[in-house]
This record gives sequence, C-alpha cells and structure tokens, in this order.
Amino acid sequence: MNRVGVDAVDSENGHSMKNIDEVIDQLAAIIADAGQNKDPAGYFAALYQKVTIKVKEGIGNGYFDDGPRMEKLDVAFAQRYIDAWRAYKSGSEMSLSWQKAFELSPQYWPIVLQHMLAGMNAHINLDLGVAAAEVSAGQKLDDLKDDFNRINEILSDLVHEVQDNLSAVWPFLKWILKLTGKVDDYLVDFSMKLARDGAWKFAGEYAAVGESGKLDCLRARDRRIREIAEVVTNPGLIATVVLAVVRLTERGTVRQKIGKLKFAPFV
Repeated sequence: MNRVGVDAVDSENGHSMKNIDEVIDQLAAIIADAGQNKDPAGYFAALYQKVTIKVKEGIGNGYFDDGPRMEKLDVAFAQRYIDAWRAYKSGSEMSLSWQKAFELSPQYWPIVLQHMLAGMNAHINLDLGVAAAEVSAGQKLDDLKDDFNRINEILSDLVHEVQDNLSAVWPFLKWILKLTGKVDDYLVDFSMKLARDGAWKFAGEYAAVGESGKLDCLRARDRRIREIAEVVTNPGLIATVVLAVVRLTERGTVRQKIGKLKFAPFV
C-alpha cells in the first residue's frame, strides 16, 4: 500500500487532484460507473459525494478555522478512497479494510446501509487519520483538531439524515429500527461515536511514527479496522435475519437506489 498525500497522482487521468471541485467530479464519475454497472459500491460513493458537497459549502461559509487547509485535507482524504475504488475496478491490491467493503458488492443480501457503513469504516477509521497526519506534516497536529472535529460533525449528522431518508424510502426499515433497539444502537454507535475518537488517536500515532515505521503502523491499523467491519458484515444471527427482511423490502434497482441517495433531499 502506497502512502497517499495531497498531491497523489490521479492514476487514470494522469494529474493530481488540486481542489474539492475535482474531488466532486471524480465522485460523480464513480457514481455514474456504479449506476451503469448496477454496482452496490455506488451507495457509498453517493453518500460520500453528499458529504464532500457539504464540506465545500462549509469552507465557503467560513465554518472551518482554516478553509484552505480543510480543502487540502478533503483532497488527501478523498484520494485514498478513489485509489481504493480504482484498485477494486482493476483487481489490484488494496487495504484489507477496503477489500472487506468491496467484497459486499456482488452479494445480494447486504442492505444499502450495510454497504455504506462498510465504506465508512474503511474510510473514516483508516483513511481519515492518515490524511490528517499527512496534511499536518511539519506542523502541530493539534492545530487541526478543531476543524477535524467539525468535519466529523458533518459526517455524524449525515449518518442520522441518511438513516431517516432510508426509513422514509423503506418504511419497514423504520419499524424494524424502532422494534430492535440493539440494531439501531449498533448502527449509530458504529457510525461515528467510536470512529471519531479512534481516527484522531490514530492520526497522532501515525504522525509520531518515523518514516520507516509508517507502513507497519498503517498495516497494523488496517488489520484492526478490517476486524471492525465484521460487525457490519456479520452482525449475528438475529440481526442477520432482521436485515434479510429489510433487504427483501427494499424498493428499486441498484441504479434507482443510487439515484435516490444522490438526489433525494435529507430532511
């Protein structure tokens, strides 16, 4: 696994992504590809594009202490996902965390929310800490902490909005979540409460390791995050049965679901 920074080369187009608009365009291309190929991996891409647009709005509105730095973080963060996507499409090597997420794509039974959470697990728990450490290279990592927490607030808020949106699209999901509090708790707890602190802690660990030890540090973290993904992919017998019922009630084709996630307003 190669370490990816802000100026990582866009392997498909032969140039580095320089700004958040290019990130949004790259995500749009991924969404289009997933829709055309009926690939459930597009669910996470649609969610991620919405997050990126919200971050862009936050930068423009002065929500962050340092807008230009936040844009650099967004680009570095997104590059790791885009590289993982391209590895997935080409059959190349990728992190274990992303491999676990993309393994869900050809499977019938995972629900939309499981696909999205598996992607969030890899991207937040693994990629976000790396990107934060790299953007802060040569500076104090703590200077980034307030803005780091602000971007996590955007992610956290969106998790709940997406859950509400999916419940509106599939009413039976809302009933299930009310009936089975444990399932609801694991979805919320997994999504951000632990991931937020864990990503920042890992950013500090990764920043503190010398250059020669970064790869081993990254691999060790990757193995742990892959294990966390088991909570989503194999949640236990009762939850699996519940989620199977939800899956059977989902409406629309993969392409239609991607469209709803991309365009439907989250209110």
